[in-house]
Amino acid sequence: MLRFSLSILDDKLKLAAQTVPPVKQELTYQSGFGNLFESEALSGALPKDRNSPKAPPFGLYAEQLSGSAFTVPRHENRRTWFYRIRPSVVHGPLQPSMIAGWKTLPEQLKPAPQQLRWDPLPKPTEPIDFFRSFFTLVCNGSPQSRQGVAVHSYSASQSMEGTFASVADGELLIVPEKGTLLVRTECGDLQVEPSEVVCIPRGMKFQVKIEEPWVRGYVCENFGEPFRLPTLGLIGANGLADARHFLAPTARFEDQKGQFQWLLRYQGHVYQSQLDRSPLDVVAWHGNYVPYKYDLRLFQPVNTVRVDHPDPSIFTVLTSPSALSGLANCDFVIFPPRWMVAQDTFRPPYYHRNIMSEWMGLVHGQYDAKQKGFIPGGSSLHNCMAPHGPDAETVQKALASANTPQFLDNTLAIMFESCYPYSVPDEALKSSLVQKDYLACWKNIEVTFRQTP
Repeated sequence: MLRFSLSILDDKLKLAAQTVPPVKQELTYQSGFGNLFESEALSGALPKDRNSPKAPPFGLYAEQLSGSAFTVPRHENRRTWFYRIRPSVVHGPLQPSMIAGWKTLPEQLKPAPQQLRWDPLPKPTEPIDFFRSFFTLVCNGSPQSRQGVAVHSYSASQSMEGTFASVADGELLIVPEKGTLLVRTECGDLQVEPSEVVCIPRGMKFQVKIEEPWVRGYVCENFGEPFRLPTLGLIGANGLADARHFLAPTARFEDQKGQFQWLLRYQGHVYQSQLDRSPLDVVAWHGNYVPYKYDLRLFQPVNTVRVDHPDPSIFTVLTSPSALSGLANCDFVIFPPRWMVAQDTFRPPYYHRNIMSEWMGLVHGQYDAKQKGFIPGGSSLHNCMAPHGPDAETVQKALASANTPQFLDNTLAIMFESCYPYSVPDEALKSSLVQKDYLACWKNIEVTFRQTP
């Protein structure tokens, strides 16, 4: 695969003596989703009486990062004020670059009516960092239209030493499957492990560091409205993901000179520029446009207590709305450990065809609709109106089992469901990771029909 042959940073771009916190560390967080936070790494660095004073404390510069238009309703406005050592305008010229596996432009994609399933990405054969390792599996919409999402896998074997990145096309929701990541941002650092997720806002500079030999996982690049908590409606005030369990970083800056590289994803292309200082130089900040992490193990499922299934939308952690009410640009859905207690009910997910399009991944364990083939790090695509459901072995097992209460343990599957059909890059369609016999998992479903009750 092309992405594993990408060249690593030139030695001149590596900082000779860079003091970077290790991945395994104790970090301080602030809690809440969508809160107006404030944080300062130096006491007194945060102006209290205005956003842009003539002379901010400590000789810092004020800079605003806006994640929404100035004129959206106040409750939807997202912005953060930074107080930094040097403003972001100081950088070298932007030059075209390339990440071979990252495909999000419509001309790079093909329709995919067939059900698809992929094996996990292998361990890289050459050193490659998180950002450069993206391999696009599915995509809809476009960065230009500001709607839709792309779903990528990553498989990385080194930290982004001397390299920082930002994505102008959308926010990144990162779901580790193997290995812990230290995500360093302009707002501070977040450590995220498998069973957790981390979201980096559109346009925010970041760096991903690893301490393990190899990490792997999934990334949803959201071109549309930022993810938010779904409305609970008749569920009431409690359940699903609790806002207080979302964690934002505290200010943490570095004042470092050197030779650094900045990679920018813009309109489906990658550009690079040179920096002579680290861009993670924010000494204080306040606002609600911030990175955050969430532990999926804290999700409170709402599930069947008598018969039948609720729709899988009941497992939505985050949602990105579209212009049409009830149709999500993207729902981030999980299938976590939970009790199965339905009486006289076929308990695996029912067979269905859906106007929505479903991409699924597996973080650990086994998904209850598939006995074989769908493994951690792998993924599947069931596009708009493509029939799908449990494989033949799952059906046989479910029909033979007693409907006694059962705790479904050691499982965490994820889904990025979208109202827009997914297309697939040619590289993903022709990849050796594609399971060419996927349809065979349904081949042996028995005909049990009889004309008498």
